[in-house]
Amino acid sequence: MTIKFEKETRRLKTMIRLSGRLQSKHLDELKTQMEGTRSRIALDLNGVTLVDVEIIRFLNACEKGGVELLNCWPYIQEWMIREKGRKG
Repeated sequence: MTIKFEKETRRLKTMIRLSGRLQSKHLDELKTQMEGTRSRIALDLNGVTLVDVEIIRFLNACEKGGVELLNCWPYIQEWMIREKGRKG
């Protein structure tokens, strides 16, 4: 299964729903989906089944930049916390 993007914009928020295996090779497409959005961005990760370390780093950067991460699986949250700890 590949990754699927669903983008929905409502007034002050743009929701991007992700489904499937989100890997570093999908970063360019995800960034394109996020570009040009004037409203606040939220990533719904409920349908994400697998990630790699580059995605974890990207999600940490997104979160730091104010992107809301919704329905993030516990294993992804834990990996994000561990990765933040590695950077000091």
